[in-house]
Amino acid sequence: MVEGQSVKERDEWFRVGLVNFEDLDRSHLNLDGAAKYVHINIDPVSSNITWEKLFPEWIDETNPQGWCPEIPMPKLGKYSGLDVVVAQLPCKEERVEIESNGNHRKAGTRDVDRLQISLATAHLIVENGINSQEKDIYAVFIANCDPMLELFRCDDLLWHGGEYWVYKPNIEKLKEMVKMPVGSCALAHSNARNPGSRQLQAFANELPNELQALERSPREAYVTVLHSSEDYVCGAIALAQSILQTNTTKDLILLADRTISRSSILGLQAAGWKIKRIDRIKSPNAKINAYNEWNYSKLRIWQLIEYDKLIFIDSDFIVLRNIDHLFGYPQLSAAPNDKWLFNSGIMVLEPSKCFFDNLMSKRYTFKSYNGGDQGYLNEVITWWHRLTLKLNFLKFFDKEGGERLVPEDRYTVHFLGTKPWLCYRDYDCNWDREDYHVFASDHAHAKWWQVYDSMPKKLHKYCKMTRKQDKGVRNRKSRARKAKLSDGHWKIELKDPRQYNLVG
Repeated sequence: MVEGQSVKERDEWFRVGLVNFEDLDRSHLNLDGAAKYVHINIDPVSSNITWEKLFPEWIDETNPQGWCPEIPMPKLGKYSGLDVVVAQLPCKEERVEIESNGNHRKAGTRDVDRLQISLATAHLIVENGINSQEKDIYAVFIANCDPMLELFRCDDLLWHGGEYWVYKPNIEKLKEMVKMPVGSCALAHSNARNPGSRQLQAFANELPNELQALERSPREAYVTVLHSSEDYVCGAIALAQSILQTNTTKDLILLADRTISRSSILGLQAAGWKIKRIDRIKSPNAKINAYNEWNYSKLRIWQLIEYDKLIFIDSDFIVLRNIDHLFGYPQLSAAPNDKWLFNSGIMVLEPSKCFFDNLMSKRYTFKSYNGGDQGYLNEVITWWHRLTLKLNFLKFFDKEGGERLVPEDRYTVHFLGTKPWLCYRDYDCNWDREDYHVFASDHAHAKWWQVYDSMPKKLHKYCKMTRKQDKGVRNRKSRARKAKLSDGHWKIELKDPRQYNLVG
């Protein structure tokens, strides 16, 4: 029932739309005879439409409209005047997948029928909410599984008891979501009004105070996370500098655990980051001392509730062109990975305390396919929005030959393999390991060093090589020389002056 308003105070019947109900299934909905029920008919989804077709690994990005399978929705304009939309949500048993080692793991829900009913409910809420701006529209799910948190935010949940879930959706937020393609079968649409720039901000500052308040952008920031090791401090400094060089107007936030020293914090602040200290989070499925043992620390980005929207970027990126326009995309928007998965190296998200709590509560239930944050997030968030591959250029070259170039139209470079700052500038030392040749590119390597050269000189000291790192580089180079690897990079003499100023 609508808050603070009894049925007797209403001038008309309480209109309830029923989605996915048989005619007799509403008998347990008792509104004391005050309701008029509207049975909402939706054609079933074709059995030919699978999750893999909704979330294909590759699409033709040159097609601006894309192509997605058609999922039947309620006819617009046919179901107006609704106060509540009630949906019976189909809940298949959660999938249990068998890993290559024989272990079982619980996986996320990827059910086309569940997605159809959820989207249909969202469309009805948005249509009735827009047409009836003087009253609130409510959503009720009857289900023994969680409704899709990607569509119906936990922030909008009013009450949950047993199989009943009652929401008062934010119509504008939900409208953004229903405008998105039904899956990653097409590129997502931006909901941006006018992306910020320093020129626009300067113009806004000249307006009267009352108009300035209207012109201000939502609270938005770039964010990265450092934990468990200082190996990525230099990478984070270069990332900040590369973002600032694009003339962004947004904040830069870095979450750091206590393993990041006070000295490094000063360097990160000098590079442009605002620092927030965090306690790290152990990855339940990672092996002891594995590289991803504490990768769940990344989940703390959802705790930054002082911001409306964030762009998370891993600290092994550099940004080549302004990407402020990404703030116009909804949670969760990301570039694709393999199969139906997204890559968590760069993603658009909306901070929320209850969403963070939800992620924490499920971390022992849903098992990450790779032991880290990317595998986990892909099990919890199965409905996501595709950003172009140009926004997350993976430094990965699986074809023999070629020039291994970073195309001019790319927005970022994601440095897979051995990182540039853990190598010398003379050449990409991924060449020194044959199994790492897929990550080797002198052109991409030079892109990172261009950012290094443009930094204030006072930041260079945070990118010094340690004696251990130097020894590793020289040992790999020596092995490449003995193996006479065909690329011949081992013949190049190291001239990087950093080799003469090593630290302990």
